Amino acid sequence: MSDIKKAGNIPSSMLAVASILLSAPSFAEVYVAPFGGYSFGASEFNIKSSGVGNLASDEEGELKVSESAQYGVMLGFTTTDPGDIYLLYSHQSTELRTGNNFSPSPITDLDLDYLHLGGSLYFPKGDVKPYVTASVGLTSMRPSGEYANETRFSMGFGVGVAYQVAPSFSLFADARGYATFISSDSTLFCNGGDCLWSISSDIMWQGQVNLGLKLTF
Repeated sequence: MSDIKKAGNIPSSMLAVASILLSAPSFAEVYVAPFGGYSFGASEFNIKSSGVGNLASDEEGELKVSESAQYGVMLGFTTTDPGDIYLLYSHQSTELRTGNNFSPSPITDLDLDYLHLGGSLYFPKGDVKPYVTASVGLTSMRPSGEYANETRFSMGFGVGVAYQVAPSFSLFADARGYATFISSDSTLFCNGGDCLWSISSDIMWQGQVNLGLKLTF
């Protein structure tokens, strides 16, 4: 698809993720790790109105995902290197907003989800365990009303620290960055047969800070 073709850094980045996932093939324990935090810093789409509704044709502006709280869960396996392999789900209830020449106001509510396969490498110092993590997967953007849903390929990278409270229980905090690959010069969030905007952006960047707990079994 065009959005994947335009992401020239995907192959090398996917190799980096694969090296994390394959660095520790021995599974030790299963774990579940719920978390919550805040999503911020989403980059803006440069957009041009198609003249649908009350928007002037070719009017230019920006479209942005608003900052808000988010939550999620990771399910995975710990490894003996040490590290882990996980499936991550993150959900954010937010808004799409316009700016610049458009009236700076909410357009529609938006549910934004990440579903990623990833891995982490730990650098233990006693009960304190700093780590790095990387993941690949999909970003799902679901506006309210009659706007069409959008699902795009995305990647994530992060750093964090875990504290081992007990053998089967730890607390963690991390910061993650997500890059969602958007086709440039394409339509976005169509409504029936009408597309409100065309965009000229390749990547949507978004950051997260999280706090969570990890239970191993």
